[in-house]
Amino acid sequence: MSRSYPIWNDVTACIYKSGKSYGVKDDGNVNIKVGTSASNSHDFISHRTTRKTLNNGDQEFRFFVDGVLIKRAVVSKKEKIMKVIS
Repeated sequence: MSRSYPIWNDVTACIYKSGKSYGVKDDGNVNIKVGTSASNSHDFISHRTTRKTLNNGDQEFRFFVDGVLIKRAVVSKKEKIMKVIS
């Protein structure tokens, strides 16, 4: 990882000889389309990861699929640990 991003995406796909990755600071959205070509593609699913700094300095991360909150976690500023919130 050459840069420091709060949200980091590791991508594994058959078109790459090795994994690819990229970072995001506050909001990352991926729209996945399916079909037979670029001109014949259809929206299939989207996922989004967001980050919010809380009043106490902790970082809250949220993961959505098609706009539905799937997972939420807080990374403590002091202890540097992640706690998943149900």
